[in-house]
Amino acid sequence: MHSPHALNSQLQPPAGAGPPPHHLRAEQGLVAAGVYAGGRHVADIRIAEAGGWAARPDHVVWIGLLEPSHEILQRVQAQFGLHDLAIEDAGTAHNHPKLVQYGEALFIVARTAQLVEGRIAFGETNIFVGRGYVVTVRHGASTSYALVRARSESCPAALSHGEHYILHAVLDFIVDNYSPVLSAIHAEVEEIEDRVLAEPLGHADVERLHILRRDLLRLRNAALPLVDVCRRLEHADVLPIEPGMQLLFRDVADHINHVAAEIDALREVLAFLFEAGIMVGQMHQTNITRRLAAWAAILAVPTAVAGIYGMNFEHMPELKWAYGYAGVLGVIAVAVAGLYAGFRRNHWL
Repeated sequence: MHSPHALNSQLQPPAGAGPPPHHLRAEQGLVAAGVYAGGRHVADIRIAEAGGWAARPDHVVWIGLLEPSHEILQRVQAQFGLHDLAIEDAGTAHNHPKLVQYGEALFIVARTAQLVEGRIAFGETNIFVGRGYVVTVRHGASTSYALVRARSESCPAALSHGEHYILHAVLDFIVDNYSPVLSAIHAEVEEIEDRVLAEPLGHADVERLHILRRDLLRLRNAALPLVDVCRRLEHADVLPIEPGMQLLFRDVADHINHVAAEIDALREVLAFLFEAGIMVGQMHQTNITRRLAAWAAILAVPTAVAGIYGMNFEHMPELKWAYGYAGVLGVIAVAVAGLYAGFRRNHWL
C-alpha cells in the first residue's frame, strides 16, 4: 500500500515540524506520535501536525494516547475528521468489542487484560483507522504499545504496509497478552489440582475457584468478539486489506479461537475441581462419622455394663462373688477389643 520508492521524495518534515519525542509528553495523554513512510520512521510530531502528514501520499501517522482528556480527543478529531460518536466512545471505557464503520474510517474496540493481585483486570483499547493514520486510545489495565512500535520500526518491510500492518500489530499484541494471564491461572489451577484429592477444599479455596471461573468467563466474553472483528477486516470495503495482510488478520482470529478453547478447558477443569472438592469433603465427613460411630459403639459396652451394675437393687447376680469385679472388667475388655478389631478390619478406625 505504501511504496518504499516514494520515501526519498518526502522524507523531510514540513515547516514547523514538532520538537523531539520527550517534548511530546507536554500534551496530556499523548504517549507517542510518529510519521512513517516506506516502513521507516520520518519524524515525531505534535497532534496539530498530524492531519498534514497523513494527507501526504505513502505516509502514515501513528498516534498513541493513554486515557486522554476530552480536549486532546477533540484535537485528534479535528485532524482526521473523526465521527462524534466514535470520539464519545473513545472518551470512556467499558464498551463492548466491536468494529464500526464511520464514512471512510473504522472504529475498533478491543478489550485488554492483565493479572493484578490474582484477579483479571480489564482495560480497553480504541483504535481509529483511516487512510494514512492509526490512532490508539488506551484505558485501564493495558500493556504499553511501545514494544509494538519498536518491533514494527525494526521491520520496515512489514511496516511499509502502513495502517494495515499497524492495526494487525496492535490487535495481535492485545491477543498475545491474554496468554500470560491464562498461563498464570493454569499454574494456579494445577496447584489446586495437586492438593484437592489430598485434603478437602476450604472456604477460601471454593471462593477462589468461583472467582477464577467468573473471571475466565469475562475474559472469554472480552476476547471472542475480536474473531468477528478480524473476519470483517478481511473483507473491509472502506479500508481494503491487501491480500497478504488478510492472512495475518485470519491468523489473529485463529489465535483468539485458541485462547477461547483454552479458557473453556480451564473452566471445565475448575468445575471438576469444585465437584471433586465437594466429593472429597463429603468422603472426609463420612469417615469422621464412621469413626465417631465406631467409638460410640465401643464406649457403649462399658457404659451399658456400668449402667446395669449401677442400679441400686439388693439382689443382683455376682454382687457377692469374689471375682465379680475382675470378671466384669474382663468381659468389658474382651468386648471392647473385639469391636475395635472388627472396626479396624473394616477401615472404620
